[in-house]
Amino acid sequence: MAEWVRQRIQVHQPARVHLCDGSDEEYEELIDGMIRQGTLIRLNRKLRPNSFYARSSKSDVARVEERTFICSEVKSDAGPTNNWRDPFETQEEMNKLFNGCMRGRTMYVVPFCMGPIGSPFAQYGVQITDSPYAVVSMRIMTRMGQAVLDHLGGDGFFVPCVHSLGMPLNHDDEDSSWPSNPENKWIVHFPEERRIWSYGSGYGGNAILGKKCLALRIASVMAREEGWLAEHMLIVGITNPQGVKKYFTGCFPSACGKTNMAMLEASLPGWKVECVGDDIAWLKINPKDGRMYAVNPEAGFFGVASGTSLETNKNAMKTVESNAVFTNVALTSEYDVWWEGMTKESPKTLSTWNRQEWGPESMVAAAHANSRFCVPASQCPVMDPEWENPNGVPISGIIFGGRRSQTVPLVYQARDWNHGVFMGTTMNSETTAAAAGRRGVLRPDPFAMKPFCGYNMADYFGHWLSMQEQTQQENLPKIFHVNWFKKDKKNKYIWPGFGENIRVVKWIFERCDQNATDTSNAVDTEIGMMPKRDALDLSGLDMTPEQINQVLTIDPAEYMQEIARHKEFYAQFGDKMPQELFSELETMQKKLAESIERGKATRSTSADSKAMPIANS
Repeated sequence: MAEWVRQRIQVHQPARVHLCDGSDEEYEELIDGMIRQGTLIRLNRKLRPNSFYARSSKSDVARVEERTFICSEVKSDAGPTNNWRDPFETQEEMNKLFNGCMRGRTMYVVPFCMGPIGSPFAQYGVQITDSPYAVVSMRIMTRMGQAVLDHLGGDGFFVPCVHSLGMPLNHDDEDSSWPSNPENKWIVHFPEERRIWSYGSGYGGNAILGKKCLALRIASVMAREEGWLAEHMLIVGITNPQGVKKYFTGCFPSACGKTNMAMLEASLPGWKVECVGDDIAWLKINPKDGRMYAVNPEAGFFGVASGTSLETNKNAMKTVESNAVFTNVALTSEYDVWWEGMTKESPKTLSTWNRQEWGPESMVAAAHANSRFCVPASQCPVMDPEWENPNGVPISGIIFGGRRSQTVPLVYQARDWNHGVFMGTTMNSETTAAAAGRRGVLRPDPFAMKPFCGYNMADYFGHWLSMQEQTQQENLPKIFHVNWFKKDKKNKYIWPGFGENIRVVKWIFERCDQNATDTSNAVDTEIGMMPKRDALDLSGLDMTPEQINQVLTIDPAEYMQEIARHKEFYAQFGDKMPQELFSELETMQKKLAESIERGKATRSTSADSKAMPIANS
């Protein structure tokens, strides 16, 4: 590591070098320096203790997927869903950018660990950066500092991560409060070398390299080679009124309710939900019992602020009461934070995320749609006691989901592991503000990993299928799909969501103790096992029978359009696409065609099971 750091000093030419130890004193010095620079504003100590506010530049507000590259040695190894560049050409071009890129700035050396230090799941990295904001964020989001150095020793393996804002300073240059390079951004991964380079952005996953870059893109490559999974998933522990506890992972695209589900406040009496992680999960088969175990590699939450409130996610609001860094929210006159959806009534005056005065009559949003909070996970009032268990927690079920306003029902279950993997590969979701670009566009996002898989997704699908070779089918988690976001003709959400989601989770919880094709509380439909009307606990829920039918109904004609979309997506992978998935697609298409042929244009699981046509009956 020392030799690598010396090489980076020669290339980047910083004015100063600081080896981070992760101490409180170091953190306070970094914070004070950013306050002096104007990067941070200290929030009201009484209203929001030890918390700070940052505003980015307008060109640096989200992940930049079009500037994110997988530089594998062979182009086909990156696959059609990734941006590929030749690794040698990219390295040569970036070396030119890196040459002298830290002049006038401090180069921070940040040793960090993803996962509990010493855990069999743990992966280590060292990030070099000229951004104190990135250092502070890494301290919150990872295990960082001297403890990692002590564990690595002189020859421990680590993933080398290089990040620069791309804005060197000469002696007479005036620094920016949010330095970045608006014209030249690169987020580059070299999978064979386990190396990450980032240039030009100071925001989120572009700069916090332990997060999406290491914990997903590089880790997914490592996981394939070593026989485990690195996934864009939350992890929760759920306890029923009888005291039985099960753990689940939830696979949702960014800004589609992962954090809300991870901190769910159950509306049903006696049910308890505890959070293990809200964004990333690493999963391994334990050879001792054949079950799949998961660990959250992160130490903090980097959550979407907009829309979060005491009504939608009370536990998140409690978590960010102190020791938090907020970015691109609005600032009140009392030096507290605010964002759309936080309260029913907005403050009379605000300063917006882009430094404009704002009032309730303003026509623009006060907070950016991708505004964020960064806060230690340990502050969450519902953190699971096992959240830092070095051996992980046993997973009973995997829940896929996305943002679909039409077609996809509230919940259904896979019949077996192959069918479940097929469900993951065919996930589609409407885009959100978490990534730059248009919102509300329906796009394929298999396993919510399209922006984060570090290699060819056809091989990734094959790797998922291969997990059943490590254990018995009955030991693997059951697989489900949910959709909280279906809308009616007035464009209003039908399902109330949030705490009421426990009603769906209760059915999922119970199904984990049954054979996947058990029809005692489910109906076998064209797309999978769906709950019978009386199998969902809808007691006290303010929904009409018509609304319930809407969320528990599938239209075979609509789903035929899904088939065409899936075929188009699969086609881009050519011969690499596993044949098992084509078989699943053909089976589903055949069942839908038979249903349409019978003249049944819609299918509602609210009907009595005796009158309900059941596939393959």
